[in-house]
Amino acid sequence: MSQIFKKMSFSTSNKNFIDITQDVERELQKLDIENGLLNLSVLHTSCSLLIQENADPSVQLDIKNFLEEIAPEKNYIHNSEGPDDMPAHLKSLLTQTHLSLSFKNKKLILGTWQGIFLLEHRVSNKIRSVQLHFIGD
Repeated sequence: MSQIFKKMSFSTSNKNFIDITQDVERELQKLDIENGLLNLSVLHTSCSLLIQENADPSVQLDIKNFLEEIAPEKNYIHNSEGPDDMPAHLKSLLTQTHLSLSFKNKKLILGTWQGIFLLEHRVSNKIRSVQLHFIGD
């Protein structure tokens, strides 16, 4: 049984979805682990990780619109980093900051139309870190 930690960084902007599936798969291919579990953790409080539809971009647009409706920019008490700051925290509260996935024969176990996405909730450009923790043999 082995445990391996890797950290990846991604440039984000303007409340976008970034498909990180291939980046994670490349890291998996580099390892001497065939089968096991992967835990992904985004190391920030104003962005999220999602497993979601990877074929039709309108799904992502609808998710972004939904999140804007339930956590709009308005007059929050916490606004030290701008009007999109508190809504970003609320959106990450409602989504996920950690994901766990199985992998078998060096392949992530995902459905046909599933991908791993980093969802930026802020408007300005950011560098986001995702910690990968592989456990397996």
